[in-house]
Amino acid sequence: MQIGIFIGGAGPAPSVQDIVEQAQRAEAAGFSTFSMANIFSHDAMGALTLAGAQTERIELMTAVVPTYPRHPHAMAQQALTVQAAAGGKRFVMGIGLSHKIVIENMFGYSFDRPARHMKEYLDVLLPLLNGEPVQTDGEHYRGQVSLDIPDAEKPVSCMLAAMGPAMLRLAGARTDGTILWMTAASVVESYIAPTMNAAADEAGRPHPRIVVGLPIMLSSDVDGARATAAEQFANYERLPSYRSMLDKQGAAHPEDVAVLGTEEQIETQLRQLQDAGTTDFVGVVFGSEDERSRTEEFLGSLAPTL
Repeated sequence: MQIGIFIGGAGPAPSVQDIVEQAQRAEAAGFSTFSMANIFSHDAMGALTLAGAQTERIELMTAVVPTYPRHPHAMAQQALTVQAAAGGKRFVMGIGLSHKIVIENMFGYSFDRPARHMKEYLDVLLPLLNGEPVQTDGEHYRGQVSLDIPDAEKPVSCMLAAMGPAMLRLAGARTDGTILWMTAASVVESYIAPTMNAAADEAGRPHPRIVVGLPIMLSSDVDGARATAAEQFANYERLPSYRSMLDKQGAAHPEDVAVLGTEEQIETQLRQLQDAGTTDFVGVVFGSEDERSRTEEFLGSLAPTL
């Protein structure tokens, strides 16, 4: 199982320079992936373009960019630009539907039939990420488009945030994997991996990556760590897709699925994720500056061994 760092899931927004420096530190520490949320702060692909130009090895991943506000041609154009800046196949285009409350109440788009929207979105996006022109006549997207970005290695890897069965099947059949949040080992093993792998088998594709993002804190004071997690991540249990994942694993609150505890306890939880079928763990490190530093150092020490 590969180990990475995931920023943007909690705490105050960093500056662009902070983001670049965090990516550089993650690379120096031996992490496989530097992942960034795209919510209501910096544009993740813009920031990762800069990070790509100032790192050499580490994989760069968006987790995830909402599809509704961006035409798939624009999304592909940005993704190929990040890939070009990174100088190799280092960028993973993580996309997702976002949430009904965001898409309808904030942006004013219809969230009707979201799986159909995503299917048509991929019809345009995936060929463009592979350097191919597209002609489509769908319900949501119609037209003929292409891109000419010769310095970007192709294809750009694309992964889909998926939790419902229709989206999981779509991710398994057509993309390189899924990016999960608030999803523990038991649900990966009993639901996520079987659904996606069956779809991949039917489509004649390799089994996809399963990237699990969870809050993580190294601490001997587990109760204190739980209290901090409860404060920082409470909003996620109010979003239906994350609430459904928590319910599937019998968790009342986000802190119930956070990776917390001593070195031994954290390693045990990560190995449970690995055994369940998780291919990548990306940790949202939280707490005080000292707690975050110690957690990142320990997590980095595990990266070569898991």
